[in-house]
Amino acid sequence: MQNPTPRQHWMSILARAPRAQLCALYRPEPDTEFELIRAPETGLTQVRARSGGTGAQFNLGDMTLTRCVVRSPAGHLGYAFVAGRDRQQARLAAELDALLQESARQTQLLSDIIEPLARQQSAARSARDAEADSTKVDFFTLVRGED
Repeated sequence: MQNPTPRQHWMSILARAPRAQLCALYRPEPDTEFELIRAPETGLTQVRARSGGTGAQFNLGDMTLTRCVVRSPAGHLGYAFVAGRDRQQARLAAELDALLQESARQTQLLSDIIEPLARQQSAARSARDAEADSTKVDFFTLVRGED
């Protein structure tokens, strides 16, 4: 698989960030007004999977998804698709996507918001993996000594 572009990376981080974390790290400037192109709306999307991770694709089921599109004062469009029904999370993620496209703000936002979120998500993933590994059972075959 190819490495994601910087925008794909930050959009992925924003899509997985809970609203509480976004609110803790991002406070919109009072004079920054975003135009709502597509107000946050909730719907369903089809989730596809592969047997064994590499086999034939099949429809796993439906998933609730909330999307939002905003335009920043600089004219950049920000998009967000988040799992679940949290409209505020989708709007915050879309606003950040739009702001991150502005080269003047990008470095600061990456270091203040995206990198801390990425570290938190990585730590949570490592903790989940460690918990799963602790329950792993290694099976082996005993050779019976039959005469």
